[in-house]
Amino acid sequence: QVQLVESGGGLVQPGGSLRLSCAASGSGFSINNMGWYRQYSGKQRELVAKITADGTTDYVDSVKSRFTISRDNAKNTLFLQMNSLHAEDTAVYYCYADLPKYSGSYAYEVRYWGQGTQVTVSP
Repeated sequence: QVQLVESGGGLVQPGGSLRLSCAASGSGFSINNMGWYRQYSGKQRELVAKITADGTTDYVDSVKSRFTISRDNAKNTLFLQMNSLHAEDTAVYYCYADLPKYSGSYAYEVRYWGQGTQVTVSP
């Protein structure tokens, strides 16, 4: 069983920075893609950023040049550095990890989610 544990959320003033972490625990697993979603109150989750196993990244337009996603494959940990935060970035942030699974010759992925961490940007 794999668990994702997030940390680093909190209250920050506009223009400030936060760094989110997401640590995967368990044994005997590898991870393909990882990423971050955020969910505004009462809204659907929005993909914020994602990163492949070899480090290729992608971002939603609203966070490009402000957020940086990275991962430490040796420690199975995902990060999201958030700079120049806006009030509109206020949301619950969820990390995910896609783990490869195999059933005979059939390969598929299972997505695991973190518990979510609140980010509030307010004066």
